Amino acid sequence: MQLVSVRVITHDVARLVEFYERATGLEARWRLADKFAEVVGPSCTLAIGSAETMTLFGAGAAVPESNRTAIIEFRVEDVDGEYERLTGLDVVPEIVQKPTTMPWGNRSLLFRDPDGNLINFFAPPA
Repeated sequence: MQLVSVRVITHDVARLVEFYERATGLEARWRLADKFAEVVGPSCTLAIGSAETMTLFGAGAAVPESNRTAIIEFRVEDVDGEYERLTGLDVVPEIVQKPTTMPWGNRSLLFRDPDGNLINFFAPPA
């Protein structure tokens, strides 16, 4: 078994794709006009789909902008540098926790995407 992607369902695919392209520096691949795109990283893919695509899975299977349990995590080289870069963007994300060294040693930055999903940029201890 191999985990290959995490999918976020939204009412505004273009807005989230633009956010994640700017936040990660990765270019999205559009798969279904304005309904579905993928931000492909070296170890996993972040898929972004419209609420309309969920009708293929069954109505109500996912509800956009209602997640308060999952964290989308990206391993980065320099958490503090990423914090400076993100806070310099035109649209600054909601910062939940400024760069902090966690008790287990990771340096971590928590923020939210435009739909409220929690994102962690982290670097493990050297």
